[in-house]
Amino acid sequence: MKKDEPRQNLGGPRWEGGDSAEERMEDWYQTGVTEFEEGEVVRGRVVHIGSSEVLVDVGYKSEGAIPIEEFHRHGSLPKVGEEIEVYLEAKEDSEGLIVLSKDKADKIKVWDAITQAYEKGAPVEGRVVEVVKGGLAVDVGVKAFLPGSQVDLRPVKNLASMVGQTIRSKVIKLNRRRGNVVLSRRSVLEEEREEKKKHTLQVLSEGMVLTGTVKNITDYGAFIDLGGIDGLLHVTDMSWGRVGHPSEIFQVGDQVEVVVLHFDRETGRVSLGYKQKSSDPWERVEKTYAAGTKTKGKVVSLTNYGAFIELEPGVEGLVHVSEMSWTRRVRHPSKLVNVGDEVDVIVLDVNRAAKRISLGMKQVEPDPWATIEQRYKPGARMMGRVRNLTDFGAFIELEPGVDGLLHISDMSWTRNVGHPSEILKKGQDIETQILNIDRDNKRISLGLKQIQPDPWTTVQQRYPMGSRVTGKVVRLTDFGAFVELEPGVDGLLHISQMSNRPIGRPDELVSVGDELTLLVIRVDANERRIGLSLKELAHAIEAPREMEGERGGGRRGQQGRRGKHRDDYEDDDEE
Repeated sequence: MKKDEPRQNLGGPRWEGGDSAEERMEDWYQTGVTEFEEGEVVRGRVVHIGSSEVLVDVGYKSEGAIPIEEFHRHGSLPKVGEEIEVYLEAKEDSEGLIVLSKDKADKIKVWDAITQAYEKGAPVEGRVVEVVKGGLAVDVGVKAFLPGSQVDLRPVKNLASMVGQTIRSKVIKLNRRRGNVVLSRRSVLEEEREEKKKHTLQVLSEGMVLTGTVKNITDYGAFIDLGGIDGLLHVTDMSWGRVGHPSEIFQVGDQVEVVVLHFDRETGRVSLGYKQKSSDPWERVEKTYAAGTKTKGKVVSLTNYGAFIELEPGVEGLVHVSEMSWTRRVRHPSKLVNVGDEVDVIVLDVNRAAKRISLGMKQVEPDPWATIEQRYKPGARMMGRVRNLTDFGAFIELEPGVDGLLHISDMSWTRNVGHPSEILKKGQDIETQILNIDRDNKRISLGLKQIQPDPWTTVQQRYPMGSRVTGKVVRLTDFGAFVELEPGVDGLLHISQMSNRPIGRPDELVSVGDELTLLVIRVDANERRIGLSLKELAHAIEAPREMEGERGGGRRGQQGRRGKHRDDYEDDDEE
């Protein structure tokens, strides 16, 4: 509308001509023109929408023009004929026109609403626009401050996550003159929680199934918000199976369906259960895992005496170390299995009342000892590998899982073996002979010396009594010296057979390594003993020398030991 164009007041007719001012004023009031005060919010009707302004009739002498930008800032333009609220800034401007404002009317309206909410304690709704120092800025029509301590019932670590959310809060401080508004969302949440708590307490009963929110997680369980009241879901009531920590199943914020196990109205304590939603698997364990059933399971725990196997959540069985291998002596289950391993097992026994299941791993495979007598015969020679050495012998692995014992007494016909390491080494491949099989006790006796002929069977023919022999001193004892006559055949030169004169210690006459010529004075093949004598040899050669002396002498013969003459052993005869 052009400035020089006359404006028509929709609130009442205009008069021109010679009427007096008093008559026109009187007619104005008679036609319903209302007197307004500047600074008030009044209602008006949109009469025209132009490219730059909107004309609004508020029932005054003239329409008021409002810049169209004020409507764009609020989202959309009104329609012609629509009633809106506007702020009367001035009744007349320099051109005599009424001055209106949509922005100021909206702000006043907002402030009135905020003031009313503050006085009544009613919540207001707003959108979080940004994070500011100490809290959040919230748009409730005007920018308000929400302190961080008033954001939630619990401290919020990440306030930025609230930006963009529409929230309900209460006005806890208001200064309209300064334009300050302080909000509290926490007070609204507390009231809502109390309302929910009252309702929950009224309807809560044992056995109910409710949906709650995981509020907090501890080592012993999780606290579930049931609606204004928290219940404890203990870790033992989370699963029929093994639970190391509640965080393995739940996270804070999870929606979870729980069963009310116990409710104390006086204290308000609620005990909850999660596993109780399903039946106890032990109730059907006798049918599912009857004795003799083959199944799979996961190793969940190891002890010194066995391994616990989880057959299904809530059902575990024990494989004792004695049930892990047919052949190996398992000192600790970790030698065969580790936590997390999948294993095949056989159910040996079920005790539903005690919630115990005995399992076996070795029963999955056939017992190699059941047919041991068909595969190994006494007298047969078998190749094997030295698996372990002990003080009393060596364990020889004949096949995986089947060991035989080679006792030290069966290692040599002739040597007195003090320790198996004198003959064998761990990992060495050797040939042995099967001596005996005890299937019931799972034992096989082996022999090493038996694969060679026993030299003692012909020792009497090779070393008859009274014969002269030559040997090397291999060992000294307090009572004499052992003399090796041939590999594997030793004889004993007793201290009493060393000289005619008394000898306190064998090393007075002989040393290890000395080569001696001796007389055989005793042979016992059964006890594997040969008695030797240096003294008797001296007597045996004494007679020929005396005969030589009667015929005019001659050279004296040497005694058996190198460097020793008979004169050295005649002390006893002279006495």
